[in-house]
Amino acid sequence: MKRKALEKTPKKLKNASDLQVRFRTGAVYTAVTVLCVLAGDVPMVLMLMAVAGICAGEFFYMLRSDAKLPNEMLGIIAAVLYPLSVYLAGLIGAMLVSLALLLALLVWYVFWLRARIPDVGVSFFGAAYTGLLLCGLIVIRVSLPDPWGGIMVLLLFLSVWANDAFAYLVGSKIGRHKLAPRTSPKKSWEGFLAGLIGSVLFWCAMSFVPGVTMTILQAVAFGMISGCMGVLGDLAESRIKRNSGFKDSGTIMPGHGGLLDRSDSLFLTSITAAILLVVGGCIPYVVF
Repeated sequence: MKRKALEKTPKKLKNASDLQVRFRTGAVYTAVTVLCVLAGDVPMVLMLMAVAGICAGEFFYMLRSDAKLPNEMLGIIAAVLYPLSVYLAGLIGAMLVSLALLLALLVWYVFWLRARIPDVGVSFFGAAYTGLLLCGLIVIRVSLPDPWGGIMVLLLFLSVWANDAFAYLVGSKIGRHKLAPRTSPKKSWEGFLAGLIGSVLFWCAMSFVPGVTMTILQAVAFGMISGCMGVLGDLAESRIKRNSGFKDSGTIMPGHGGLLDRSDSLFLTSITAAILLVVGGCIPYVVF
């Protein structure tokens, strides 16, 4: 059956170029993300749990190559539980997961003599970095009724993707001044500014979502801040890879690398967006 299927496959699909592979993988990633976000609270929470677990695994794998000995099991479990805990119990749930993770890591540190304080720190940081930061999307999603909560989250995803796309297109064409040459040599100030424009455009679209009370001026300011956070998240992951000697965080996404490579901008953007929207009074979310 495999042989017959392969014989019927067009030649251009059997020997796909790197660009074709990258496009197909990106299309699948985008379709799954949009479907889960718009399908409802539970599908999105399950998606974020899967993303957090995979990203945590990639993070810890890289750190082991940097002479660290993180507790991968505890870190991955906590990363997966963060989105679920915030969905079920709000910020109190996140605090409980953080406390449980800290206590478990302390017990591990006391009874496993090879563990060092930096290993405990890396284990906690990895879980918070890949799991806790994503919880901003949960806060935004549950603040508004369907379908507007899902649309709000989708617009936030689009702002991140637009930030990356605008920065790449402009930076590759006219980029001359390096943004962070030692961390990410391909990024330029020209691309950075173009990326902020892409982010602002979708934040302006958010101001028209029913249930959101945000002026255009606020949208522009919030879009610029979240865009900066997205770039910072990208640079932070690039620094982690450079220190660990990795080009990509994994191989789960052919043509793109690891899932952490695709989600690095989303981590800081999601938590920053949630804080801006809640503190700014733009969405009706009760903190405690």
